[in-house]
Amino acid sequence: MSFLTRLFGTQPDPREEWRPLWHTIVEQAREPDWYRMCGVADTLEGRFDMVTLVLSLVLLRMEADKELAPHTALVTELFVEDMEGQLREAGIGDPTVGKKIGNLMSSMGGRLGSYRTALGNEDRAALADALRRNVTMAQEDESYALAERMIRLHKRLGRTSADQLRAGEIAA
Repeated sequence: MSFLTRLFGTQPDPREEWRPLWHTIVEQAREPDWYRMCGVADTLEGRFDMVTLVLSLVLLRMEADKELAPHTALVTELFVEDMEGQLREAGIGDPTVGKKIGNLMSSMGGRLGSYRTALGNEDRAALADALRRNVTMAQEDESYALAERMIRLHKRLGRTSADQLRAGEIAA
């Protein structure tokens, strides 16, 4: 979609189709058990880490499906839009927002790569290690509990159809 098309609103924003999924990603990241049972720090950093963790799992699910793979960029754009809004709300001004978003995206890419490898091999030790490096933990020794819960969500996403994802639903 071109800049002018978006500016003048002559076509619907294709990201809107994926907004229910984005809301589900955020809801999943806010689940209290990530913080209570898995040792994630209930801080701004910890909550960001959980959004990127759940987003990573969703993107991995989408990458695995030829119907969904082309739409990963739209879901990522919703993440960027939300993070940009959060930064601005926190008082970060225009000169630094772009740089911070770039850093967030770089961080997201690194996490996605390490999670992809560990989940692909179902290597719990490698996943726990990646989580220790990438998630702000209140309790370091809980990284295995976090890895187990992450694997369960990954498997649920694997059972989720393309239509369910588009609707913002995750299989039980």
